[in-house]
Amino acid sequence: MPTMRDSNPSHTVPAALRPWVSHLWAARTDADASRTREHVLPSGQMHLVVRVAGPPLRVFDARDPSRSDTLAGPVVGGVRERFYAKEHGAAVVSVGAVLRPGASLALFGVSAAELAGRHTPLADLWGPDAAALHDQLAAGHDATTRLACLCRFLQRRLSHAATLPAALRDALDALSRPEPALAPRIDALVRAGSISHRGFIARFRHATGLGPKRYARLMRLRGLLQAMARTPGASLADLALQCGYSDQAHMAREFRDMTGLTPSGYRDIAPRQPHHVPLAPAAPPA
Repeated sequence: MPTMRDSNPSHTVPAALRPWVSHLWAARTDADASRTREHVLPSGQMHLVVRVAGPPLRVFDARDPSRSDTLAGPVVGGVRERFYAKEHGAAVVSVGAVLRPGASLALFGVSAAELAGRHTPLADLWGPDAAALHDQLAAGHDATTRLACLCRFLQRRLSHAATLPAALRDALDALSRPEPALAPRIDALVRAGSISHRGFIARFRHATGLGPKRYARLMRLRGLLQAMARTPGASLADLALQCGYSDQAHMAREFRDMTGLTPSGYRDIAPRQPHHVPLAPAAPPA
């Protein structure tokens, strides 16, 4: 049976959460024996994910696929610079939130840099509230009910953290613009913010989990994935220049390092979700 993802994008993020939550989602994935792993590509964003039904999450190290971790219960996915692989193919029901820069401190009480590059059990951050969240979501009858429950939990946990400084918001907006080739230089953003270079880097990493140069690299990849989806027939050389790479070779090197795939291989797979690439089992040795 093919894998299906049913999402509920119509659920509005409450006003109190909008500074910290980009969007909410609910998904149901049917069993698919033809796919055993999925590459989750870096997006520059943190995620909160609750598996309501299905086996625990099993993730594999990008550099050493023989190493894996199994995570039961709700998890927070910190921002990553490279892909990770996860077990794929089981029937799963899940609910989650995509988080904006600054959300880590507001919702979990820690810097985004502390959670970067790994999955953290929500229980490590929320204690017993994590299990209570899972139980209440599991008791929900549909996606709308579960998403409303998730919103209530997030609003209760929301601290009175101040919004991001204007200079930092402007820098994030500039680096996230749809035309990656037009992204400003980091030193120009520092000057515009009227803050020391060291202070700017520290605040940026505190909010996003990454330094601005590494964040900009992820935004360039995101722009490339979006361009590949919009224009599947475009040449890779044209896409490289359009998206801010010096040439096709530069794009190919960064793409392989960050996704574990070649640009042409990714395009052949044509994933339904740009940052989630289901992979067929490896062929047995001859």
